[in-house]
Amino acid sequence: MSFTQFYNCGVCVTTRSAMYTGLYPQFPGKASAANSSLRPEMTTLGAVLKAAGYNTGMTGKWHLGHIAPSRPIDRVFDEFYGLLDGCCNFFNPIQPDLIFYNGGMVRHFAHNEKTVESFPEDYYATDAFTGHAIETLQRFAKSDQPFFINLNYTAPHFPLHALPEDIERYRGRYRDGQAAIRKERYARQVASGLFDPEIVRLSDADSRRSDFRDDNNVIPWEDLDEATREREEARMEVYAAMIDRMDQGIGRVMQALDASGEADNTIVIFFSDNGGCASWPADEEEPAFMEYKEGIPVGDPRGYEFVGKSWGWAQNAPFRRHKDWTYEGGIATPMIVLWPQTVSPGTKTDQPGHVVDLMPTLAAVGHAVYPTMSEGHAVPKMEGRSLLPVLNGQTREIPDMGWALFSNYAWREGNRKIVFNRSLQEWELYDLAVDRSETRNLAGNHGDEVGRMVAAWWEWAKRCGFSEM
Repeated sequence: MSFTQFYNCGVCVTTRSAMYTGLYPQFPGKASAANSSLRPEMTTLGAVLKAAGYNTGMTGKWHLGHIAPSRPIDRVFDEFYGLLDGCCNFFNPIQPDLIFYNGGMVRHFAHNEKTVESFPEDYYATDAFTGHAIETLQRFAKSDQPFFINLNYTAPHFPLHALPEDIERYRGRYRDGQAAIRKERYARQVASGLFDPEIVRLSDADSRRSDFRDDNNVIPWEDLDEATREREEARMEVYAAMIDRMDQGIGRVMQALDASGEADNTIVIFFSDNGGCASWPADEEEPAFMEYKEGIPVGDPRGYEFVGKSWGWAQNAPFRRHKDWTYEGGIATPMIVLWPQTVSPGTKTDQPGHVVDLMPTLAAVGHAVYPTMSEGHAVPKMEGRSLLPVLNGQTREIPDMGWALFSNYAWREGNRKIVFNRSLQEWELYDLAVDRSETRNLAGNHGDEVGRMVAAWWEWAKRCGFSEM
């Protein structure tokens, strides 16, 4: 089943917090990825399913704490291998970040309780995560207990690192530039029946400039000099190669699931933690980046490249914006659910859902109980709602949804959505039933409705601990 209206929280940390807890991210003070938290009184998917008799494993990026009691093994995952904090060099995960980007931070990598301090010369994180997930699956499948495995690839997060044989497959694929790729993708989406062109139109670039997060930097392809076009092409070629290697890994995991004999008894869910990534350094960091990467090919283990805002925007066709933003381009995620005993192949649903819905959904599938107490603490009431009715071909009421991140805010009630435009410092209103691409702002003629929805957003935001814009 393909979900056309499934949502994340805009960036990786906040999405992970919501996914594991069934709660919207908790923001003490002002909303940012840095202060979203997994607090002691919150239970996790690992704990809930473990209590129902499941073996639990996690592979890849955690990003919710690297010391006890916040590691995956502390939050009731039996097996863990991967990054305890943010993304890293794909060939050597503990190589320090660039001093002018992330202060030279060394990422924390672990296997269960043991810190991993070295990696073989032929190491590539995507393949390593695939291998560990398969090993965990094979071991768990031999047990009489059911299993839950969470595989969090870091690909295609920056830095752009890929294997030469994967990059080679995409040479020349993006030579026509971002606008051409967006049109091509949109045509394919419409032809496949994914989107109705009367409801989902191809949005234009947002041209208003403010700080570096606001600017899409979508310079017409024909206005770029040859050297710049070549560098831009290379970025997207490597980005595509990273996804290709991840896709190969997913195929290997699915083959292992088939070989285990448990494929018909397993629900598999695939989704992303934010819209297409477009990160680029702040203006004051740009000269240092330009100097550092001089002479280093995109994709090289020595490099630290971002895909950039133009490609980030293109990847999210037909929507506006990209990661960090609360327009559809930042918070909409592709989601696919495979469940042989329940979902008919090729099914599509336009019913909205959110990552907070995964906790109640998987708890229901696993006959697990969301607790009221954990480690002597009262557990916050779960905010997600089960997706089982949707997976069973039924219709459920559209839940209200809220977002707050980096001065970007949004609230959805039914098919109406307000978005705070941080460039203009004003709220906008869209009717997603007829304008999913958010191209027609209705706020000017619906001031009372906007005011009521802003008040509802504030009520939600305060419940999440958010107190200042």
